[in-house]
Amino acid sequence: MVTNRQDKARSHLGRQPGDLTPEEQLKRIVRVDHAGEFGAVRIYEGQLAVLKNGPEAEKIRHMKEQEEVHRAKFEELIVERRVRPTLLTPFWHVAGYALGAGTAMLGPEAAMACTEAVEEVIDEHYQSQLDQLDESESELKEVIEKFRQEEVEHRDIARAEGAADAPGYELLTSGVKAASKMAIWLSSRI
Repeated sequence: MVTNRQDKARSHLGRQPGDLTPEEQLKRIVRVDHAGEFGAVRIYEGQLAVLKNGPEAEKIRHMKEQEEVHRAKFEELIVERRVRPTLLTPFWHVAGYALGAGTAMLGPEAAMACTEAVEEVIDEHYQSQLDQLDESESELKEVIEKFRQEEVEHRDIARAEGAADAPGYELLTSGVKAASKMAIWLSSRI
């Protein structure tokens, strides 16, 4: 009979010094996804504060509603899996809103460019997580895949709404992508 100690020893075979255990990796995934969905809601809230009466407001509300569902699911997972949320939540509260409102002040196309950039990074981020998770986490994989598809939908909406017509599109999207990647890195660790 294999003991729990032997199971643990086997699960660490093939790991390198500094590698996360599967449990640590899972906690990082839940923590960073919770932070990301929290930030996404705040970005859309910032955009809506500026563009609330514009023709794009209904689409932004639709995306925000989906992000609220994503956030609620990761709030459940934070509790169920006993994961400490990122300590950066107060910062993301302000930064997400500021990013949404700030880009919207540049015009609806800039708000859409922001959305496009964020959602491109999240699509890649979620795909990477799906590649890391094994079948023992099939339920979590289903959740992440569903949310990934909705993030791709948001990216496509942003493109259809003129993201590429934003002033300084290349610079804006490059900056938002870099900030999004940094937020992912920080939130998974802090």
